[in-house]
Amino acid sequence: MSAPASESASAEPLVLADTTGRVRLLRLNRPAQLNALNDALMDALGAELLKADADPQVGAIVITGSDKAFAAGADIAAMTDWRYQDVVANQFITRNWETIRRVRKPVIAAVAGFAMGGGCELALACDIIIAADSARFALPEVKLAMLPGAGGTQRLPRAIGKAKAMDMCLSARMLDAAEADRYGLVSRVVPDAELLPQAMALATNIASFSMPAVAAIKDAVNRAYESSLAEGITYERQQLYARFATDDAHEGLAAFVAKRKPVFRHA
Repeated sequence: MSAPASESASAEPLVLADTTGRVRLLRLNRPAQLNALNDALMDALGAELLKADADPQVGAIVITGSDKAFAAGADIAAMTDWRYQDVVANQFITRNWETIRRVRKPVIAAVAGFAMGGGCELALACDIIIAADSARFALPEVKLAMLPGAGGTQRLPRAIGKAKAMDMCLSARMLDAAEADRYGLVSRVVPDAELLPQAMALATNIASFSMPAVAAIKDAVNRAYESSLAEGITYERQQLYARFATDDAHEGLAAFVAKRKPVFRHA
């Protein structure tokens, strides 16, 4: 099953892309539907993510929505007539929602307003979440006799622990930004007006470092969730040793000794 990049021939793109320096900003663009995530939007987002990941001039990616909603969940209206055989045949979620897992560059979610259901799961799939004061997070699928199926039951416990994840998933409890910060769901909370500037500043800082090193760090941290401590330490050590085969690592070490700013070539 394939979907068009926009909902009609005259519609605006479902994802607005802009580049500032070495940062690619991707803005979800279904404002009338509070950025509800349908197949067309997830196809468009996946395509933009892969495009940014393949661009050597991009070092980090920021995903954001509108002031009212990062994404208010999956598009429920589009799902009402689906049957089991439909979702299996079309590889629902697997086909396009998981594209973000293939991205090696850091992805930052800048969340204002509602991040509900699939919107919360999309944020969880990012590497860092920055929340505005207005941000609200919930996985309310149980209200529809469904379950969080875009990674929510798996990523949420790893982010905030089993007890709190069970509470959110089984009761549909909504977290405000302050609670999300206390739970460890987000990395920081900022005033709404500062959300995008701070997310872009963080992405710009990350993008200034050696891309091979940044990719290795992202890969190693993610490995911590998917392996034992012993296996993770072994993998981390391999990644450390591999840095000594890169020009950037030797430049970074030499610059430190010389007390100058390193000039990375991302090689």
